[in-house]
Parts: sequence; C-alpha cells; structure tokens
Amino acid sequence: MINWFHLAPAQRPLSHVFMSALAALALCCLLSLLFGAGGLSVQASLQTLLGNGSADAQFTVFHLRATRTLVGLFVGLTLGIAGALMQSVARNPLAEPGLLGVSAGSSFAVAMALVLGASTATLTVGIAQFGALLGCLCVLGVARMQGQHNDPIRLVLAGAALSSLLLAMTSLILLFDQRAADEIRFWVTGSVAGRDSNVLYSVLPSMLIAILCILYTAKPLASLALGERVAIGLGHKPRKIRAVVILAVALLVGGATAIAGPVAFIGLVVPFAARALVGADIRRTLWLCLPLGPIIVITADIVSRLVAQPAEMPLGVLTAIVGAPVLLLIVRSRRMPTL
Repeated sequence: MINWFHLAPAQRPLSHVFMSALAALALCCLLSLLFGAGGLSVQASLQTLLGNGSADAQFTVFHLRATRTLVGLFVGLTLGIAGALMQSVARNPLAEPGLLGVSAGSSFAVAMALVLGASTATLTVGIAQFGALLGCLCVLGVARMQGQHNDPIRLVLAGAALSSLLLAMTSLILLFDQRAADEIRFWVTGSVAGRDSNVLYSVLPSMLIAILCILYTAKPLASLALGERVAIGLGHKPRKIRAVVILAVALLVGGATAIAGPVAFIGLVVPFAARALVGADIRRTLWLCLPLGPIIVITADIVSRLVAQPAEMPLGVLTAIVGAPVLLLIVRSRRMPTL
C-alpha cells in the first residue's frame, strides 16, 4: 500500500499522486490500443504494437484506435479542467458544463450552424465555443455568483432549466430540418469514435489561449477561494478573474463539444475525484485533473466498445451512468462540500 494514501488529501505529495495518475493513464492508453470492436484480437493487437502485425492490423491499431485514444485524451483533459475552473469560480461543487447549460449552448450553436447550411465536416470550432460562452454567461447571469445568490441549488436549477430549453430548441430545429438531423444524430450522443486527427489541429489555437487564461488565473482563483475581500486585499480583481475563467471554460468546453459532442458529467466527476485525492486547493486540483479526465473518458470509451459488440454504446450514455450517482452522492451528503 502506498504510504501517501493514508495522509489527509491536502497533505499528500502532489508529485506522488500525479505520477501515480500518469501511470494509470499510460495503462488506459495501452488498453485502448489493445481492445476494441471488430475482429482484431488482443494478441494480434499486441503483436502489431511490437511491429509484427499485418497492414490491416496496423491501420486498426495505429490509425483508428490511436486517433480515438488521442481524441479521448483531449476531451477528458479539457472537460476535467473546465469543470474544476467552473466549480472554483462559482464556488459551487455542483457546477459542471453539462449541468449548467454550457454544453447545451454549444450544441444549440452547432445545430443552428447546420440548419444554416454548414456540415459536421466543415463546422468551425469557434461556433461551438461561441455557443458555450453564451450558455455559460446566461446561467451565471441568471443565478448570480455573488452574495446571497451564491446558492448551489439555485445555480443547478438555473443550469438545468437553460439546458432543457436549449435542448428542446435544438430538437425542434432538427425536427424541421432533416439534413441537419441526419448530420447531427450521432454527434449529439457524444462519441470519440470515427474522428480524424485533423480535428485536434483545428482546436490548438484556442487551446493555447485557454492555457494562457488558466496560467493567469490559477493563483488569483486560489486567493478568491478565501473570499472576495481577501482576494481584493491581495491585489486581485475578482470580476476580471471571473471573466477570464469564463472565457477559458468556453474555449475548453466548446472545443471538446465540437470534436466529440456533448459528453456530460466529466466536468463534475473529475474535480470531485481530484479534490478527494489532493484537497480543495485549485492549483493542486488542476494538476491532477490533467491525467484524471483522460483516464475516465478513455476507460468509458473502452467499455463502450466492449459491452454492446458488434455495435458500440455511445460514450455520453456511459459517462451519464457514472456521473449521475456521483451527483446524487454530492447532493445527498449531509454537508455540501465548500470551495
């Protein structure tokens, strides 16, 4: 048994926990290359990784499964980080892009673009990110993040209402546009299957901006967790911090949604697990979200390939199966965790 596991979360060495999580992520990536639907066995996949596979096996492992693993890694990383940022800036453990209308706003923007003539192959990431930004601003604006309005339940109710409204409007739009409905049918369930590696290049510029935003706000966010007056006393500007964080969340969630569709609960489960391992300090939480998000998404994707062979279960369905009990656990806890 690892000694640090017996320490309190805030006292555990971050480097030890982070390296352990990295090792688990490497194992998940290997399993993702070995397992999958289709006729390629685990033994044949392993031989292919060792350089002894046929041309078809090499295509399956090094192109199809490797690309899928990379996309899963990106989606898990972005949604996990976005969830931690959103929970920190809202000081609400229930804040999650899928619950608060951010993903729904992104989906609605994509549906509108499809109706106006775009196709899933030509969609720009900026459309999904713009929708995510609007969804984020609407929910936080309605629920208010400050003073007596900083109520976890109020925020979730506002997010659920906005998500339901946007999803209903998206369905209504698609009902009257068969071409858009055909284009988006598979995308709306959330999946990392069949994505081309080129889609990752399209989000790199916005991800660089998001990284800069995170680097800029990590320390101020830790101060903001001590209270707005403390943050102001330390020379930070809470309103500016929140604006930059919301921009980063929109870029991260919009990029992930444009690539894989709406994948719910990752932004809730990953920060929840990270805080349980290393405590509530946002700087430690963000570091651990880097490997934990991909671990959960890639593991869910592996399971989605195996449970319904020869077909596949949508990734979004599996993440909901995992995430919903976590949400219920948080809500039913006697003392709501504070951030």
